[in-house]
Amino acid sequence: MKFDLAADVRERTGKGAARQLRRSGKMPAVLYGQGECLLLSLDPLAVTTMLRAHAGSTALISLTVSGAQSSPVRTTLLRDFQEDPVTGEILHVDLFEVSLTKPIRVKIPVSVVGGVPAGVKDGGLLHHNLRELYVECLPTVIPDRMELDASELLIGQGIRVRELKRMEGVKFLDEPDQMVVRVAVPISEAKLEALLTSGAVTEEGKEPEVIGKGKEEVVEGEEVAQQGEKVAAVAEKGAAAAEPKAEKKDTKESKTDKKEAKVEKKEPRAEKKEAKEEKKR
Repeated sequence: MKFDLAADVRERTGKGAARQLRRSGKMPAVLYGQGECLLLSLDPLAVTTMLRAHAGSTALISLTVSGAQSSPVRTTLLRDFQEDPVTGEILHVDLFEVSLTKPIRVKIPVSVVGGVPAGVKDGGLLHHNLRELYVECLPTVIPDRMELDASELLIGQGIRVRELKRMEGVKFLDEPDQMVVRVAVPISEAKLEALLTSGAVTEEGKEPEVIGKGKEEVVEGEEVAQQGEKVAAVAEKGAAAAEPKAEKKDTKESKTDKKEAKVEKKEPRAEKKEAKEEKKR
């Protein structure tokens, strides 16, 4: 789908200028892309009509810019918009200029068709896991939406990204195993009540934080005791290693004492020799 919009180049920026522009019946906008950034003003009625008629992000917009120095006609996409949370009025619009010869990445909405799924008729619940698909394609072949027939799905069945119908020129970028839609098994009231009850018991069965801290302190005490035992064992090994050295030292000292005793024994012999020499004289 394609829309035509007319825009004027504006020069003033800021909140005050934007409020003044809205009072004059115009909407502030910004155009990005192709190495350029332009401040624009748009017709709010034309923008609102476009958003109501289409999702917006996949619609090509032929933008005619009055007062632009370069090309006056641009091919753009609606990138984002700001909405008043109270009145729903569109306050600001961001546009993105694209090239018709380069692929772009956009999100397209997923629409479930084919009526009520068979599994839902049997009591199942339809889960719409992905409401948008991330795709890559040329701007000229952007699909308006992805229609998904889920009428034959039974309870417990679903459709994944890899099972989607392929479109010419469109590449899916989401994970292939990602579930798009599925029919889930309903939860009975008894099962739901059991889950809630088990959750309450689990909450009540938790120990107080003080007890938990006490346990942590006991564990820390045991670790300290174990560390003390390790230190004592290391000290004993050091003492055992030091004992042979002491014994060796004692052995050396005993050898020294023996040498000194031999010297003392030799001294009386020297004295006797001196006495004999005196008698001869």
